[in-house]
Amino acid sequence: MNEALLRSLTPSVLAVLVRRGADFAAAEDAVQDALIEALRVWPADPPRDAKGWLVTVAWRKFLDATRADAARRRREDLVDEEPAPGPAPSVDDTLQLYFLCAHPSLTPSSAVALTLRAVGGLTTRQIAQAYLVPEATMAQRISRAKRTVSGVRFDRPGDVATVLRVLYLVFNEGYSGDVDLAAEAIRLTRQLAAAIDHPEVSGLLALMLLHHARRAARTASDGSLVPLAEQDRGRWDTRLIAEGVAILQTALARDRLGEFQAQAAIAALHADAPTAEETDWVQIVEWYDELARLTDNPVVRLNRAVAVGEADGPRAGLAALAALDASLPRHAAVAAYLHERDGDLATAARLYAEAAHKAPNLAERDHLTRQAARLNARRSR
Repeated sequence: MNEALLRSLTPSVLAVLVRRGADFAAAEDAVQDALIEALRVWPADPPRDAKGWLVTVAWRKFLDATRADAARRRREDLVDEEPAPGPAPSVDDTLQLYFLCAHPSLTPSSAVALTLRAVGGLTTRQIAQAYLVPEATMAQRISRAKRTVSGVRFDRPGDVATVLRVLYLVFNEGYSGDVDLAAEAIRLTRQLAAAIDHPEVSGLLALMLLHHARRAARTASDGSLVPLAEQDRGRWDTRLIAEGVAILQTALARDRLGEFQAQAAIAALHADAPTAEETDWVQIVEWYDELARLTDNPVVRLNRAVAVGEADGPRAGLAALAALDASLPRHAAVAAYLHERDGDLATAARLYAEAAHKAPNLAERDHLTRQAARLNARRSR
């Protein structure tokens, strides 16, 4: 049984049912029943048209459930005529399913969970493990999300920017449990790129590939974080870097710059440097200027301050940082780094300790705590 095939077909089958008039929750239940039936039947009797088989069986499951529910008798008007079995239509509704799962009425966490369930084909258990929450909690979250979008029809254009933001959230979750969400986000973004010709979709895919290429070098054998400047660049995945750069160059050539393309350009400059010392920080600052113009995001300006500190010296970086709100995430960590570069070890140690206290996860907290301890040890010599 090819479970990868079933996962790849799930979103398009679900989208067919929704387009025919099924509400999202009922359609999703019917598709899950059809997948269970496929697992039972296909090993002994594989179909010639896998998608067509799943559509037919899922639609019958939906009809059975609808007709058995007295409260939904009014739906009979929508489903009086069952489509004849045969090859599934060639139209691909997966793109609309992305838009549905990224509906603006959903919270970001619900949109991510629904996307993983409906488009990614992951089980509720797998999603719960990835987010380190009980399965019952995740089941409730997904059920609420399905109810929210059940009345939404496929007759309005979707917002590509919202879909991309949801996929970026999935990617940033990284890895936990038995599901590698970074790899899953790349898979889904590849799927989206195949369905829609949009430079920002390409930009996001390039960004993911360029970041993912550095994954093996980001942590030491003991699990501790390794800063970019200290990473073993020989462990970076050159195949992913080459693919990401090629996708980015094609997107940039269309002259429709967006924030994900700008972020990918910054990542490409890091990937292109043979050593940390050879990084083209001047160009990186220029790309951060473009990114700030596109987004006016304070976190972008925070990262720009780091780049300015590398390009023009730590005091220039501190001057750029002074214009930003000190309550920003990682503000203290950036200030600590720039003060250390400027030779003010006492202030840097204090700020590293402050940043460690505010760190969002254990690995980052341990890294910042070690930085503070390192500087305090230097000062006491």
